[in-house]
Formats: sequence, C-alpha cells, structure tokens
Amino acid sequence: MATVDVIKCCLDSIRQISENIKDAIVYLDAGSSESFQFVGAFPLFLELGARAVCSLENMSALDKAVDWSTDSDSARKIVVITSRLLIDAHRYILRCLSTLQNVRHCAIYTSISEVAHSTYPNSPLGPDAFHEYESLLNQDYEELLKKHETDHSLSGNVSLKESTNSEDEGWSELTSIEDNITGHENEDAVSSARPHQEDDLGQKLMLSVHHFPLILCPFSRKVFVLPSEGSVAEASLSAEHENSVSSGLPPLSTGRLADTEDVSPGATLTAQFLYHLALKMDLKLEIFSLGDLSKTVGKLLTDMSSLYDVGRRKRSAGLLIIDRTLDLLTPCSHGDSLVDRIFSSLPRRQRVTSLNQTRVSQSQLKNDPLKLERAPLSVQIPLEKFIIEGNAKSNSQLLKTLEAFLVGWNTVDSDVQTVELMKLSKKLSDESCFQYNEGELLHGSFVSTDNFHGAPYLEAMLDRRTKDGAMLIKKWLQESLRRENISLDVKIRPGFPSNSELQSLVKALAKRQSSFLKNKGIIQLAASALHALDQLHSASWDAFNSAEKILHVNAADTSQSLAAQISDLINKTALVASQVQKKNQGLFTLQDALLLAIIGYILAGENFPTSGSGSPFSWQEERFMKDAIVDAILENPAVTKLKFLHGLENLQKIKSDEEKEDPSVKLDDVEFDDDDDQWGNWGDEDAEKDTDKEEVFGDMQLKLELRDRVDNLFKFFYKLSSMKRNLALESRRNDDPSSSKGLLYKLLTSILDKNDIPGMEYHSSTVGRLFKSGFGRFGLGQAKPSLVEQNVILVFVIGGINGVEVREVQQALTESSRPDIELILGGTTFLTPNDMLELLLGQYSHI
Repeated sequence: MATVDVIKCCLDSIRQISENIKDAIVYLDAGSSESFQFVGAFPLFLELGARAVCSLENMSALDKAVDWSTDSDSARKIVVITSRLLIDAHRYILRCLSTLQNVRHCAIYTSISEVAHSTYPNSPLGPDAFHEYESLLNQDYEELLKKHETDHSLSGNVSLKESTNSEDEGWSELTSIEDNITGHENEDAVSSARPHQEDDLGQKLMLSVHHFPLILCPFSRKVFVLPSEGSVAEASLSAEHENSVSSGLPPLSTGRLADTEDVSPGATLTAQFLYHLALKMDLKLEIFSLGDLSKTVGKLLTDMSSLYDVGRRKRSAGLLIIDRTLDLLTPCSHGDSLVDRIFSSLPRRQRVTSLNQTRVSQSQLKNDPLKLERAPLSVQIPLEKFIIEGNAKSNSQLLKTLEAFLVGWNTVDSDVQTVELMKLSKKLSDESCFQYNEGELLHGSFVSTDNFHGAPYLEAMLDRRTKDGAMLIKKWLQESLRRENISLDVKIRPGFPSNSELQSLVKALAKRQSSFLKNKGIIQLAASALHALDQLHSASWDAFNSAEKILHVNAADTSQSLAAQISDLINKTALVASQVQKKNQGLFTLQDALLLAIIGYILAGENFPTSGSGSPFSWQEERFMKDAIVDAILENPAVTKLKFLHGLENLQKIKSDEEKEDPSVKLDDVEFDDDDDQWGNWGDEDAEKDTDKEEVFGDMQLKLELRDRVDNLFKFFYKLSSMKRNLALESRRNDDPSSSKGLLYKLLTSILDKNDIPGMEYHSSTVGRLFKSGFGRFGLGQAKPSLVEQNVILVFVIGGINGVEVREVQQALTESSRPDIELILGGTTFLTPNDMLELLLGQYSHI
C-alpha cells in the first residue's frame, strides 16, 4: 500500500486543476505563496502551462507582460489561489480583474470550504457560499466598469485604475514608475475595451469558485503546519475568559465541553481543514482528542461525517488532536534542535498584509472576530557573503547589462519614466550601494523537495540535534565538492565543524555559478546553519538553555531555591541598559527573564502543586520576585510595549527624574547668581515647591499602578502553573532524570505501549453511535478502537509545534514495538520561544 506523503498530495492537487492553469496568469496570495514555496510548486505551474505566477496583493498591470508562454495573444484567463476567506480576498481579486480588464475567464480557488464560509461569524455568504460570491463579484465588477465608462465620458484621461483607487481600502500604493506605466497601459486598454466586448457579443466575465483544501506548509513528507497568513492560522482560538491565556492558544483544559454557540472561529476552521485533508488523502479517520478545544474540534469533525463517508473504501487512520496548552513548557524552552535555532535566528519576510492597517469602521472592529498576525514562515537566508565577495568583475558586467537595458527602455518611454529610471541607473552604478541592495535581495528560502541523493535536506535536519545536524551538513558539503571536482585549500578536521570550516566549504562550492545552481539546496541549508551558529545568536541560545537547565534542577529541589533563581535572573536584567550591551555581554533582557519566569512557574506548578488557583511559592518568596520585576521595569522602561504595561509610558520620566536627583550631580550643577537675581525669584519658590509636590505625587501614583500591574502579571503566572501538563504519563525510559521530554513524546510512548491515557476521548463515527445506541442491545456492539491498532496516525496540535517535538515524536516511534506506523505530525503554526513570549505577554495575551 502506498505511503502517506503530504508533499505529493499537495502537488497532485495542483495537477488536478491543470486545465484551468494552462494559458492563465496564476495569482497567489501571501498564504498560498508561502505554502507553494515549501512544496516547491512554482516550476510545476510553469510546467502545466501557466503564463506567469504573480502576487495577488502586489499585482500590477505589468504582470501580463511577464509571459512564459509562446502564445502571443494577450492573457484573457486568470487563476486566483487564496488561503483566506473570500470576503478577505475580495478587494484584491476585484482589483486584479479591474486592472487587467480583458480577462474573460477567472477561476478562484480558496482553501476555506463552502460550509466554513457560511458558518464564519458575520459572514455575508450563506449555505451556497461559492455561487453567492460569484454573483457578488460579478455585480461589483460590472459596477466598476459602468463607473469607469461614466468617468471616461466626462474626461478622456481618467483610467480605470484611477476609478478603482477610491474603493481599494487598505491597498498599497504603487511606485511612481508603475503608476506612469499603468496609466499608459490603461489608456490603451480603454480604447480597446469596447471592441473586445463587441467581439464577444456581450459575453460576461466567466467566474467559477472552487475549494482547494491542500494549502499547507510541509517541512517534510510527514510534518506540516498551516500558512501564517491563511485564515485558519490567523483565526482566534479562544475568547478572553477566566481559563484562556491567549487568542493564539487554546484555553486551559477544565474538562467541560464548550457550548456550540461559544465555539471559536479557529476551532471551526481547523475542523473543516482536518476533515477535507482526510478526504484528499483518502483516509477514514478514527478521531481521538485531548484537551477541551480539541474535544470541540473532534465533535465538529464527527458531526461532519456521514454514512456516505463511512461506507466508502478508504484507508483507516487514527487522528489525535491535542491542545497546545497541555504543554506550554516545550515551545517556551530553547531545546537541542538545529531547526529551532535556525527559525529563531533567521530574519523572516515582512507580512504582505497588515490586519491592523485595513480601514474599517469601529462597529466592524467590535463585531468581527479577532485575527492574529502570526510570524511568517518564510525565512530569509543570507547568501550575499558567498556570492558578492570576490565577484567584483561579475558585478560590473551585470551593471553594464542593466544600464543597457535601461537605455533601451528609456527610448520608448515618457520623460517622467526617463528621469526615474536614470536615477535608478545612477544608484546602481554606485558599487557600494549596489552591493548593499543586492545583499538585501540575495536571500534563500527552504524548499522541502530539495534533497541530496534522495534524502530531503529539511526532513533530515528535523530528526537531528544541533551537533548531529551540523556534522551532517559538513558531510554533504564535502561530498558535493568531491562530485564537482573542487579542491579545498583549507584542511578540514574530523568531528564537529567550526563556523570557519563550514564557511570555507560553502564558499568553495558557491564559487562557480554552475556549481552554485546545482547545489543551491545544501548551500542554503549550510548558510542558515552558519547564521544560527554564529556567536551572536548561539551565545544567547546557549545562555537560555543553561538557565533552563538550572531551573529544572532547582524545581527538583525546593520552592525556595527555584524562587531565588528566578529572582536572580530578573535582578540581572536591571544591569542591562540596552540591547547592544546584552548582545556584547551575553546578559538577559527583562523580556528574556519574564520568559524564564514563565518556565519557572510552569515547573513549580508541576513539582509544588497547590490546592486551588494560588501561587506555588510562599508569600515571601513571591514578594522578592515582584520587587525584582518592578525594579527591572523602572531600569528598563522600554518594555512598556508588553501588554500588561500598556498605558504606563511615563515610566521613562520616573527614571530621568531619579537620575536628576543624584546627589553627586547636584552640588556640581549649583550656580550662585547675583543677589538681585536671588531676590527677584523669591516669590516663585512656593509655586515651584507645589509643582515638585505634584510631580512626586504623580510619580508615586505611577509606581503604585506599576505594582498593581505586576500583581496581575503574577495572577497570570498562577494560571499557567495550574495547568496539568504531565497528565500522569510516565516516560518509557527514565535512565536520564535530567532530560525532560515533552508531552508528545510521553503521550505517544504511552499510546504505543497500549496504556490508557487519562482525559483522552474517542469520538464515535455515525455507524459507531448507531451500533452503540441501537444494535448494542442485541450484543452487536462495536468495540472501541485503539490508536496503536492503526497503521497511519495523524497527530495535530492546535496552537502549533516546534522542532524538538518533531524529533521526539520520531524517537518515540523508533523506540516502540510498532516502528512501521506511518505517523504524520501537523500543527497550526511553527513556534519559537519568541513566538510564545509574544502570545503569552504580547498584544494577544489575556492577562
């Protein structure tokens, strides 16, 4: 039987729509672009006959000029693929149609199902959502055409682009060059619009809307997360209430199932995604859940199943849905994973759309569900140091080519464009400026299908620790150099490679253009590892890792030692005056110390359980920690961007006032003026004293407010310490007590050992419920299935996963008696410790 391969399923889904892709301009939104980048699908689009693949949010009238097809006819067919709700993508789709104008066929593919569109809060679409949207889009498009014709009859210089600008809420402005080019193209398009319509005998725009569920980001054939700018990942997972910790995380589990009316948008969209993912992979799911939100999703999935789905001949598989809040410690920690280090250190691309910049009314803001801005998954791997250095001759040749192109362009264009393009030419002629701009553009990204002799690079990294991963990269680089017959002047020592050794290997392999293109996958992976293992980033990660180990050791001792360690870490942050000093000295900032405090409280909740929702520490131990945080905040007022400090921006004033009151400065600054001046100011002394008293009173009030905020922060810590992470699960191997395994490892170990899992619920299918309620009376009851009996297990973590968990899941499977099981791991997003800090203490926190 064929193995389950997420990447293959995604590519096959694209091939299934090849008829619409052929001879079309394909527009991808930010989420689908991120997904297809990981899949490596861009060459497939061109192979299937696409004229061009363009960005939906940044579309331009020039897109039709970039044509890979040999057909000289202008493109009259477009395909839009979006990971968003249709109502969110509508303005971009409408802009695309109105700008290109001569489009006659438009196929729209969305990853959100028709049912999800109709059930989404405040959605204008009903049960027949796709057909309703076709009518709405057609209606809006015709209104724009009519408006343009009216404007054109009044003024021949008004372009359709200008008429749509007034309605494009939140759209980015185009550059001056593009505006000018677009204006000329639209003038030509205006004159040709009517002949096209006459030739088509009044033919309307042919619209079709389809469901395309497999828009996801696979890290390997069996590990995936959802695109960061897709509607499923952006949807809120919990509303603010007593058991919630963040909009981007499930609520803490209490054992009570949420009411149908209280189901979060994220739960509904996640259930729809998992249901259609199973359909596409031809799997019949036996559904298990662990955690309150997961049970809600499991119930929604079960309700979606039907007799038709059960009766079809499908491959049986187990689905285990888990709440991220059952284990917050693992994603908060800096574990031994090269992939986690890479994603934490590399810069990410900027979000294409900002949810906060869209101009909407206040009533809409109050009624619409909250949407999160997740960190993009697309990293920017720095490659300029391996390409630009030593290539001055190539750079000058490239400059000459660009200059020749610009001169040819200028002869046909207007004076305005000539000025702009000559400015660009002058800018590029500056060698240093050119290298800087090129450095910004020369960055790589991960593609899951890149492989070394059939071994995918990213998949191999996920299963390895930091040192093992670095040694494997070194081995691949050496073998690639041998295959390219490239000799190396530097002697490479056996064992763990140093940064200088890796850098010399990469530079040698990237020296020739042919070698660089052939081995771009391993070069990009090595460059990302070099960036993560650089002293600037590795020192911070290692310091976190050491501090977390100390917290684990103290948590196994007494609450006094753990509280003292947390207080010590916070006190040290008061010495850090800026981020620059932190980088140079290896010290923690206050944000870092707060993340470690969260880890400490979670450990305290596990090791020193308390009755109720109180603190695991004594009043005196906690007072020391609170005082340390207050002092650290006063020393570092820049941390007011944290949510629990919003509204306390005047803390900087307190710090500056305290510096002014330094007695060592007072005497030096005293100046004795003439007697006349002294007597002249005698009447103002009382007024100055009153002003000083008011300032002192205001500062004191601000400090009291700060203490109240810190008290609320610790109440939030109590909530985190009260969650039950271990669930009474025991690891199979207890040889190394200092090693702390995550929940997924312990859970899978217990499942594969056929142990009962407390709190795990099985969701019966339609037929199963029928047997249980009806035929069970006659002894024909259906036995409850077990996850370990399945040959395929899909584990999905609502809230996200990290690299350590991927490795531990594979380790649990390898150590079990069923290593033949095909295990697929998925999550809402890929989490780093910084992401967790933002979720727990940032703008989406429920402090």
